[in-house]
Amino acid sequence: MPGFDYGDSEDDVYTPYKRVLVTGATGLLGRAIYKEFQKNEWDTLGCGYSRARPRFLRCNLLDEDAVRVLIQDFQPHVIVHCAAERRPDVVEHHTEAALNLNVHACATLAKEAAGIFLLYISTDYVFDGRNPPYGENDAPNPLNMYGKSKLEGEREILRHCPGAAVLRVPILYGEVEKVEESAVTVLWDRVQQGAESCTIDHCQQRFPTYTSDVARVCRNMAEKALQDPSLRGVFHYSGKEQMTKYEMACAIADAFNLPSSHLIPMTEQPAGSGAQRPHNAQLECSRLELLGLSVEPVPFKAAIRDSLWPFLHDKRWRQTVFH
Repeated sequence: MPGFDYGDSEDDVYTPYKRVLVTGATGLLGRAIYKEFQKNEWDTLGCGYSRARPRFLRCNLLDEDAVRVLIQDFQPHVIVHCAAERRPDVVEHHTEAALNLNVHACATLAKEAAGIFLLYISTDYVFDGRNPPYGENDAPNPLNMYGKSKLEGEREILRHCPGAAVLRVPILYGEVEKVEESAVTVLWDRVQQGAESCTIDHCQQRFPTYTSDVARVCRNMAEKALQDPSLRGVFHYSGKEQMTKYEMACAIADAFNLPSSHLIPMTEQPAGSGAQRPHNAQLECSRLELLGLSVEPVPFKAAIRDSLWPFLHDKRWRQTVFH
């Protein structure tokens, strides 16, 4: 793209021969994936839209010409497609815009990905959560528009690019720029307001998954695919610790030596509480494991501390908690 340097200059001593394009590189997972590839000697280009500049390339994935020029100019060996509207309640209320990004952008990318390993990030919300665990070949049955849009995105990816892979992951958390980026780290606000009691969901079973772990899996898959083009189809990856949001909040409190007595478990889902969520969409991940491409998840308490640490700017608070 005009005005953007895709790779190393001629004066650079070393140029990585493996090139990866990460869409949604400004987002929670995209940043982790970009970082993982970059630190492992890949020529890494990240693109975003509203938050792209100055670190990443600004590209509208709904603009077919822009996507075509981007791919033709950079010529990636791998594309990891993270860009999505991932908030179920937003998708429910702004369906058309969400479908454009979650479905139509997938088709646009897939049509341009001939000869490229395309890895699409999807979700456990393609399942209804009534009969876990779910294997890669189990029939999807999404309960909300977010799950339906991601499932349609999967189908567009595999229809237009049969050599692509889909990686379904559950609820994510990682190093955040603001706690609202993740449905896990947003619990921090409730944890640290210790003087005021608050209720937190203790119904739906979740498997919080660290973005750095997902990023390592993506790199493993990409490097395998460059050696073995038969790597394709649907894969699952998930953290192993089963928790409700109430249990996550208590674990966060424990990780930071904070009280949790003000947190009250809510064992019934209130009426009108937004998009319907699956009760337990646990993913069965044996396909990655059998191929040796999985990674052992970082324990939740250690990973959540690393995720939230950038927000702990008050040194007096740090000293109070940790010393």
